Amino acid sequence: MTATLAHVVHAEWTKFRTVRGWVIGVVVAALMPVLFALLVGVSSDQKGSPPVPVGPGGEPVTDSFYFVHQPLTGNGSITVSVSALRSSIPERPGDLRPGTVPWAKAGIIVKESTRQGSPYAAIMVTGSHGVRMQDNYVNDTAGPPGPVSAASVRRLRLDRSGEVITGYASADGTRWTKVGTVRVRGLGPTAQGGLFVASPPSVDGMGTRGSVSTAVFGDLRIRGRWAGAGGNWTGGQVGAESPSFSGYPRNTSGSFTGAGSDGSFTVTGAGDIAPAVRDTLPTGGTLGEILTGTFAALIVVIVVGALFITTEYRKNLIHVTLAAGPGRSRVLVAKALVLGGVTFAAGFAGAGVAVPLGERLARANGVYIFPVASSTELRVELGIAALLATASILALCVGTVSRHSAGAVTTVVVAIVLPHILIAIPFMPASVSNVLAQVTPGAAFAVQQTLVPYHQVTSNYTPYYGYYPLAPWAGFAVLAGYAVASLAAAALLLRRRDA
Repeated sequence: MTATLAHVVHAEWTKFRTVRGWVIGVVVAALMPVLFALLVGVSSDQKGSPPVPVGPGGEPVTDSFYFVHQPLTGNGSITVSVSALRSSIPERPGDLRPGTVPWAKAGIIVKESTRQGSPYAAIMVTGSHGVRMQDNYVNDTAGPPGPVSAASVRRLRLDRSGEVITGYASADGTRWTKVGTVRVRGLGPTAQGGLFVASPPSVDGMGTRGSVSTAVFGDLRIRGRWAGAGGNWTGGQVGAESPSFSGYPRNTSGSFTGAGSDGSFTVTGAGDIAPAVRDTLPTGGTLGEILTGTFAALIVVIVVGALFITTEYRKNLIHVTLAAGPGRSRVLVAKALVLGGVTFAAGFAGAGVAVPLGERLARANGVYIFPVASSTELRVELGIAALLATASILALCVGTVSRHSAGAVTTVVVAIVLPHILIAIPFMPASVSNVLAQVTPGAAFAVQQTLVPYHQVTSNYTPYYGYYPLAPWAGFAVLAGYAVASLAAAALLLRRRDA
């Protein structure tokens, strides 16, 4: 049986490579990602833009907040109470209204310097997520829940011992709960410590609006070698010129007042200390955008896949093919193996050239590309190849069922490409986009995903922004399921009806 199938596969391969149009189509499919990567890379221009802040782990970060600080040399601690955290969101230009910004932050921080992306550890109250301890942008530990108010004051403390930072929270200043202990490498002998307020943009439909928050601090106490010994606090906005900082709403700015004998401060700030996501770094590029040529290549392989069977019906050659083969289903499987193998190889070759070429050209033009590991890059390239191969097999099966080239091509293009087009519409509701990206064959485009959503960053995590609801291979499995079902249906019809 294996030898017979091998003979049929060889016959179908010979047939495929002797038809010039099919071979040219596969070559064109391989070239499409390369051509589009070239165009994307050459047309991109972010030269002269401020550099994107990069965290200790090499990831892009948002590092913009209002910082009231002074140097701390060696070990020490800082304690403060927070009795209010109020946020405002612009309703119209210049018209702010009170609102809830879930990840608005107010607390104390010890940071290597005011340089963006420098290591830090902080403990804070938030708009809706209680007390949190965060460090180095990506790490987040939950503390006591609940909002802060004059009736529910939160007391916070950070202790530094070398590179080890421990955060505590208390409701009464007597009983303290340890929230977390972290090692902050690269903190240096002299760090900057003090109070901070950050207020990330508020998600509004498919967009965001800048916000500003104000916190009331009291009972500030420090221990250790602080340069100001309790006075001479310096206030300023960290990262005002960052591409990941959306700025202050109109007619607002960062500020601080206080430093009285009771250690009280009122601090107003905007921005965030967090990993950068697509909303906060809209000018950044992704591998998915470099590989936009996949869309054109997909249409080409769908046409080739449909013609691989419908041409035989149109020219009445299917009788010869089925008579020469040992079984109708086996002929269809052989066609699928040949077509899938050829389109997979073409897709992998095209993606393998397009990714490094597009990245190099885009970076040369000042575009920041969200970094990925080499294993992720390989996964994307393999995923693109598998997407093209499976789509071509689906077209083969639909062509077997319909026996009509135009009908088969239209059906498969509508099934795979149309959902992707709808997802790419900016104003498409997130609920609709997520459903389309889970149940239609277009879910396979998840293989391009390289961005990581973070629970501590409120954002538009939708396919339009490069965040798919299914994991990459799970999304591909949806398309594969359609292809397998279509292959079974096509094989059944091929056996039961006349050629």
